[in-house]
This record gives sequence, C-alpha cells and structure tokens, in this order.
Amino acid sequence: MLFFHDDRHRLHFPQAELDGGQFVTPYERPSRVEYVLRRLQETGMRAAAPGALDMGPVRAVHAPDYLEFLATCWADWVASGARGEIIATSFPVRRMRQKPPRNIDGKVGYYSLAAETAITAGTWEAAQASCALAQSAQRAVAAGERAAFALCRPPGHHAASDLFGGYCFLNNAAVAAQMFRDDGAGRVAVLDIDFHHGNGTQDIFHRRGDVFFASIHGAPEDAFPYFLGYADETGEGAGEGANLNLPLPPGTPFGPWAEALDAALAAIRDFGAEALVVSLGTDAFKDDPISFFKLESADFAEAGRRIAGAGLPTVFVMEGGYAIEAVGINAVNVLQGFEEAAA
Repeated sequence: MLFFHDDRHRLHFPQAELDGGQFVTPYERPSRVEYVLRRLQETGMRAAAPGALDMGPVRAVHAPDYLEFLATCWADWVASGARGEIIATSFPVRRMRQKPPRNIDGKVGYYSLAAETAITAGTWEAAQASCALAQSAQRAVAAGERAAFALCRPPGHHAASDLFGGYCFLNNAAVAAQMFRDDGAGRVAVLDIDFHHGNGTQDIFHRRGDVFFASIHGAPEDAFPYFLGYADETGEGAGEGANLNLPLPPGTPFGPWAEALDAALAAIRDFGAEALVVSLGTDAFKDDPISFFKLESADFAEAGRRIAGAGLPTVFVMEGGYAIEAVGINAVNVLQGFEEAAA
C-alpha cells in the first residue's frame, strides 16, 4: 500500500496540555508519527511523495472566517504581547452571543472546542501539510490504487467546519471525502474507528445526503468530546439517515466492537457508497492512556480485513492513538489486514 508522510508535522509540538488539573506533555506528540513511520518501513509499505495542498476542497468543508483565523492567529497572538502557546480560556457558552470578537483571546475561544489543544508558531503550516497528505492519498486512490494511507499529524476528525480542538485543526478525512465527490463519486462514506467520536466530521456532513458518516466510539456520557456522538443523531434535512453513531461503554472488548464495525459497514453498503475514507485512530487499544476500550493489537488486523470486505476504493487517514510504543503496530496492522483481504 502507498503511504504519504511529511516531516513538517514536527512544526506543531505544543509543550503543554491541561489534563487532570495540571499541565502535562501532550499525548498527541511528534513521536507518534515516528513509531508509525518505522513500522510502515519495516513492513515494506511504499512511500510516495505528497503533492501540494489544494485549498479548494478545504474551503468546501471549512468556513472562510475559520480558515482566516488559523492563518493569522499566531501573528495576532504575538502582536498582542502574549507569550507562550495559544490556549483558549473563554468560550461562547449557552445564552451568550455567537459573534467573533476582535480581541485575540476572544477569537481563540470562539473558534475552539476545548482547552486541551494549544496552537504554536508552526501549527498552521503543520496542519496544511497534514491535510495535503490526505489529499495525496485520495488522488492516488482516484488514479487507480485500491487503497492509500495518509500519515496525518495533526489529526483532523474533531475539527468542525469552524472549530479546532481535540488536537485537530483541519478535517483531513472530510477533505478527502469532498475530493471524491468533486471527482464524480455520487456517494461517499467516512468510517471513523477512532475511540473518540468524530464530532467535526459529523458537523461538516450532518446536513448533507451525499456523504455517509459512521462512527464507533466511547459513549459521550463518559468520553470526549462529551456533547456529540449519541445514537439518536442521524442527520438533519437532506442528511437525515446519513449519520450513524455507535457509542459503546467502558471496557468494550473486540467482540461487541466488531459487531458495531459490521453494522457500520452494512450501513455503508446500503447507502451505496462508491468510495470510503477511514478515520484510522488506534486509541481503542487496551493500553491507550486516554481511552477505555480493550482491543488487542491483533484485533486491528481483523478490523482491516473487515473493512476490505466493503470492496471500496479506500483512503486511510491517521487520527488518534496515544499508546506511543504500540501506535505503529496497531495502525499498520489495520493496513496489513486490509491488504491481505483485498489481495
């Protein structure tokens, strides 16, 4: 399988994350990519050079004011006299005006989902490079590859049309799905197997009937992002019926998780998808530090085999997975399982 990576992910490396009432080294860190890259190389996956970012599909899924914020927030932050990383401290919560302020502190809160995700001087460049990887993988599949893998960092599935958070800034999976539509696919599906609900992807496609979104994740009563991901969220307007959330409780092992995966794949088949984008998070792993499912490393290979059974052109986009030393094994197990079944 072809894969794409870009060393510019290292430009985004916040030094602090607020967790449990204290600042810690972020769980989402550059070494995640290094472990995945090493495993890709060990297993003989084929590296390919990524192409340049096309902002057209990005603008199709993200609001223009949000993109302008991402492009300018660091310069505005520095100009304000602030020192250190950008971290949101104030949010437009219930019964407050949904109107972007002029002040940079207010802007950060307006466009932010949560306070755990910091922005640094290199974040915008790293996010663009990450999104270009998803675009490159989509182009490879559109050109005839059965599947391709984008080793994206920062990840993307928590990034909504106009919100960053959950370590995400641009929604890489949504951009790849949009590109399949732009290339002529009548219907596209996004399958999110990250432990955390892909609230951003749901937000982007919730009112669209041309992209089906299915997510298997920790129940929002117990897991980030908490306020989206319930089973009764099935889409709105033209998107009614094109959203499937499969929340699962703490301690879920592979058996029930695999049943949810099969249900998602059956729904994707019934939807009539012509192409598939997989948000490949590995934080369903039993030893992940910020998750509560109990999958073994071998289970990820079986997941890949089942995804291959859909028989669709497939783009895999890296999302989460924070058991650092296992993230490469688990991610590549999905890809190898897929290749074995697709052969």
